[in-house]
Amino acid sequence: MTDGAVLQPLAIPKNRARRTARVRAVLLCVAAGVAQLWLLAALSLVAARWIDPPTTAVHMERRLQAWVEGKPYRERYTFVPLSRISPDFQHAVIAAEDARFYQHHGFDWQAMEIAAEDDMEGGRRVRGGSTITQQLVKNLFFGTGRSVLRKGGEATLVPVAELVLGKQRILELYLNVVEWGPGIYGAEAAARAYYGKDARAIDREQGARLAAILPAPLKRRPNRMDHYSAIIEERMQEMGW
Repeated sequence: MTDGAVLQPLAIPKNRARRTARVRAVLLCVAAGVAQLWLLAALSLVAARWIDPPTTAVHMERRLQAWVEGKPYRERYTFVPLSRISPDFQHAVIAAEDARFYQHHGFDWQAMEIAAEDDMEGGRRVRGGSTITQQLVKNLFFGTGRSVLRKGGEATLVPVAELVLGKQRILELYLNVVEWGPGIYGAEAAARAYYGKDARAIDREQGARLAAILPAPLKRRPNRMDHYSAIIEERMQEMGW
């Protein structure tokens, strides 16, 4: 009885130690996996300075959704240099999505503050606080889902994108990979799908209408964006474009 009374309490700490060691090992494995994924994403951004991405997380997400739902899916995605996208088209997207694109370094704290105030006051936002750089990182690596993990990964990759890509390449990548409708990705595909012309031929009004559908590309259509496209054109004028 005495021996049993001595041994029994000692077994509990040993079991706890084993469980703690197992939990620690699992956490270390998870941390190592996350670190490897982050490094792969960072290296992909470095490569994207010279290599046009063949696909993105959003593209793959839409393909998977169509397959799961048994719906037909046709992808239109043609990558073109920034020089083949009209300045009016470029300016419209910047005015609509990230007016301080050339002033910030990946995060627009002013826009985030305004968006947060609108949320608190129950107001209707015209655009969110995410920058073009943030949206590019999300499109490339995280898809359309929202989570704390995604936000954390995005926040750490945005400075990498700004550092290794530069503003013009970030804009070029974003304009080419962003979703502009069901299966429609990039400025060239959008221009052809909605106006039957190349992206270099898109004029000021058409650019504003195309930019106006970016917040909800699966629901909006350019010909219905009279009010918002007019706001975008006013912003362009205020910005000197």
